[in-house]
Amino acid sequence: QPAAKFRIWFEIEAHACDAQADLGVIPTEAAAAVWKNGDIPYTEARIARIDEIERETHHDVIAFLTELSEVVGEEARFVHQGMTSSDVLDTCLAVQMTEAADILLADLDALLVVLERRAREHKNHACIGRSHGIHAEPTTMGLKFLLWFEEDKRNISRLEKAIEHISVGQISGAVGTFDHLSPKVEEFVCEKMGLKAAPVSTQIIQRDRHAEFLSTLAIIGASLEKIAIEIRHLQR
Repeated sequence: QPAAKFRIWFEIEAHACDAQADLGVIPTEAAAAVWKNGDIPYTEARIARIDEIERETHHDVIAFLTELSEVVGEEARFVHQGMTSSDVLDTCLAVQMTEAADILLADLDALLVVLERRAREHKNHACIGRSHGIHAEPTTMGLKFLLWFEEDKRNISRLEKAIEHISVGQISGAVGTFDHLSPKVEEFVCEKMGLKAAPVSTQIIQRDRHAEFLSTLAIIGASLEKIAIEIRHLQR
């Protein structure tokens, strides 16, 4: 949702102002003003104003910052100092992906409990097995559930590793060289946003992290589809 996205953008920018103020780069009162005046909900009217500005600027972050300056006032000139747009966009994406992944991980944990319980309940529940899709030797429903249980455990492990790799942010400026801000700003903002600082970045956080996450989701989806297909077979 736009309101949630803009809220994350605001927090990234406001925390960066705090870090810059602590380093003496910008006035402390300016950082305080950003929080005092800008820490308000992103209503439909505010979002509409951002969209209106973007139609003129053709740049989402500039539109966001312009609207924020209208709300904050003169002190907003210190917002985004030394930063590049991707510092906001990619760090926000990391927050969003991590939050979504945590929901998925909780669901997989809940599924694991159910699969273990069903595996025990149906340990001796005989059913026909299949080879090449046709009837073969007898097996048990418990064994089917146990198979899915073990696969779910692997998927949980995969997702936990993917979460570790996507939970990184960057506040490193244009092309990632920290030319106009201290790495301490990145460390501060990432800690506040519940992320680790990317060990190395360029203009962006490297996309192999996102590719690993999406690949993991595809594997999990395939596992769930396998369960669904088996259930459909058993309903015939």
